[in-house]
Amino acid sequence: MLDAGRTEETLLEVNNIEVIYNHVILVLKGVSLSVPKGGITALLGGNGAGKTTTLKAISNLLHSERGEVTKGSILYRGERVQDLGPSDLVKTGVIQVMEGRHCFEHLTVEENLLTGAYTRDDGKAAIQADLDMVYSYFPRLKERRKSQAGYTSGGEQQMTAIGRALMSRPETILLDEPSMGLAPQLVEQIFQIVKSVNENEGVTFLLAEQNTNVALRYAHYGYILESGRIVMDGPAAELRENPDVKEFYLGMSEEGRKSFRDVRSYRRRKRWLS
Repeated sequence: MLDAGRTEETLLEVNNIEVIYNHVILVLKGVSLSVPKGGITALLGGNGAGKTTTLKAISNLLHSERGEVTKGSILYRGERVQDLGPSDLVKTGVIQVMEGRHCFEHLTVEENLLTGAYTRDDGKAAIQADLDMVYSYFPRLKERRKSQAGYTSGGEQQMTAIGRALMSRPETILLDEPSMGLAPQLVEQIFQIVKSVNENEGVTFLLAEQNTNVALRYAHYGYILESGRIVMDGPAAELRENPDVKEFYLGMSEEGRKSFRDVRSYRRRKRWLS
């Protein structure tokens, strides 16, 4: 069995990137991470840590928000992708599920799902087969397929957003805050489905998540961001048992949440990649 879900083949490499907004605001400060094929990699941290910015840097969605990668490189399968347009990146096999779900509210659930197959040219039968596959993972969506997406619940909209991404036949999904605004039972259900899709369909996931507790139970490897920097990383099983992670992120201390930088014994391990 592969150690902690890490495989030999690395799909995505983020090498020492910096991101600046409006030419002056430095948001990411030398972030490096790697995502192995067939794994679930978690990008963890509190609100404002830089998780969403990291995903948008990878999926080339920063320019619409006056942001840009000013240093470092982003490689997918060894090829530089940070200069590709978002649609071209989708064709390479990478797609992002945005924070806040972002369904087309005026379309039905099924119409939303089919928009994910818009760029495909492999025929109606293949698209129908994938639609059936999505419904097998999300039976609730099959029940609601004729309902207008804007009138479905938050959980159903999150399922629709993930299902729409699957319809593009991605190799890698960037999943931003899948637990946001959902009841704990629904959060578990979403993560169980992510795990099933990963195991059964071979889809690789990089997920950004504030809910460290649930993310580390389903991920194979994790990176923790604070103030735009990676302050810790390791196999998820090891992070779950790390005393600092327990204290600061899993709520297992009576002293309250602190920053890693407040602890003298903690030394940030710099992981700059050449």
